[in-house]
Amino acid sequence: MISSHCDGCGILTGANYLFGVITQVRNAQRVGAAGVLIADNTCLCSATDCQSDLPCEATEPIMADDGSGGDISIPSMLVYKKDADTFKKELKANHPIRLEMTWSLPTPDERVEYEIWTVPSDPVSKDFLTTFKMISVTLDEKAYFTPHMYIYDGARSNCIGQNNENQCDSLCTNNGRYCATDPDGDLDVGISGAQVVVESLRRLCIWEHYGRKNGVGMEWWMYVEEFDSRCSAPDKFGDIVCVEDSAKASGVDLEIIHRCMRDSGGTNSDAPNNKLDMEISNQISRGVVVIPTAYVNDSPIRGALTTANIFAAVCAGYAPGTEPKVCPECTRCPDPESCVTTGFCTNGWEHHMINHMRHHNAKEQDNISSNTFFAALLFCMGGVVAMGIWYQKRNHMEMKEQMRSLLAQYMPLDDDGTDSPMDFNNHGGAGAPLIFPEPQENQGPMGPPQYHQFPPSV
Repeated sequence: MISSHCDGCGILTGANYLFGVITQVRNAQRVGAAGVLIADNTCLCSATDCQSDLPCEATEPIMADDGSGGDISIPSMLVYKKDADTFKKELKANHPIRLEMTWSLPTPDERVEYEIWTVPSDPVSKDFLTTFKMISVTLDEKAYFTPHMYIYDGARSNCIGQNNENQCDSLCTNNGRYCATDPDGDLDVGISGAQVVVESLRRLCIWEHYGRKNGVGMEWWMYVEEFDSRCSAPDKFGDIVCVEDSAKASGVDLEIIHRCMRDSGGTNSDAPNNKLDMEISNQISRGVVVIPTAYVNDSPIRGALTTANIFAAVCAGYAPGTEPKVCPECTRCPDPESCVTTGFCTNGWEHHMINHMRHHNAKEQDNISSNTFFAALLFCMGGVVAMGIWYQKRNHMEMKEQMRSLLAQYMPLDDDGTDSPMDFNNHGGAGAPLIFPEPQENQGPMGPPQYHQFPPSV
């Protein structure tokens, strides 16, 4: 490390793979660095004017997070040895230097090309593949998408034995040629690496037939979503019935897809598969070492694989003035998927302002003031309350009339007509006899009732 103390400046440090790049950047952040440049100590073989005592490296080294850098918030970059030697020479001569760290994407034309490297069992990319579907469809032919599957080379992983036997058992297909890690960490139960390879090949064939032509592949996105919702459980992942249901729900002709898988070399025979070989070759040329990984216009996108990050990167890849309308409207929206679907941002203060403006314009168009609206509302509420009170009183009077009618019908007066059953109610119950029917024995249910007085007359 050139500088022992730094407050808000950058730090240039040599690549120390013993302690790891993440540790070096974290230590620089702790002493106040605003950014870190990692100086490579090995020359690229293509850099003829670079001098090093170490053997040259054929490809550019990749500086990636190993999964422990969640607490790092400052940027960091890898500098080629040739450039780093120039910086070091100036610093050792006590000459101040100014460096600018910028991130930009190539913007060649009006169509952006982007790709995602993942595997069907990767939990990190599942949310992205579900939420980015509508954005991909909306961008249409303004953006060309290509999915890639990360397959391990069984030969390089020593999974092919001396007698061409599969040394890695359930992790590989094609007699050890193509392999994937076991998602469950248990070789005996759950999803196997071989099942991941088979599903990866299936998705490559689905893209070949439904997405390669236009770069959108709506059926591919739908199949991935259906498969993740139906078949992600360990007992369903390799179930062909579950795969058939997912294909049917997404409009994919599985017979065509399985023919494509067989024609490419299949996964059961002791033979190479040209599609899987192509994925391994592309993976090496790209320098993909971690998944999920995204590229936009051939440039790697660092950071979390989220819909917001990839959407912003895709929109940044258009030539000036050629980006789709949804880019300026939805790039800064917290929920770009909803924004692309509805045409406006549905979260935060922007949504509040849009609703406010729409409400304001609607009121102006109708030429109705707020005071008039609230006055009409109060008038209507008053009318409803008045009608309710009137209706309640009316029901009360009708019930009283019905009670009088019933009592008059089932409680007849005495023969002398001096007492009335309603006298009990009218006089608070004083001096008014109540008359109750008393059924006679052997009298049918429809026979006339007999009456007695209570209390009995004295």
